[in-house]
Amino acid sequence: MKRIIVDYRKLTPEILSLLVEKYPDGYDDDHVIVFKNAKNETVEAVEVRTEDTIYLVKVSSRLETTMANFDEEDYAEEDFTEPIVEIPEKKILDDEEE
Repeated sequence: MKRIIVDYRKLTPEILSLLVEKYPDGYDDDHVIVFKNAKNETVEAVEVRTEDTIYLVKVSSRLETTMANFDEEDYAEEDFTEPIVEIPEKKILDDEEE
């Protein structure tokens, strides 16, 4: 299963629709996942899953506004052409296996 981190500015209508469907009343602190990215920065995100992908959408006040104002008819698919960054797989060192 692919794991992808997405900033709210690069959300596709499909991912935004999944977010609104999963969190119709907005997300709560219980829904937020906190982790360190490859640059060792703390990232807060909410999770949305499809059959083959886990999306971690970075949390911000603008994400909440975007979700609240979402209307699928306002978005044309051709407006979203930038690629989404995939999360690299974590390598397990021999020391960690024990």
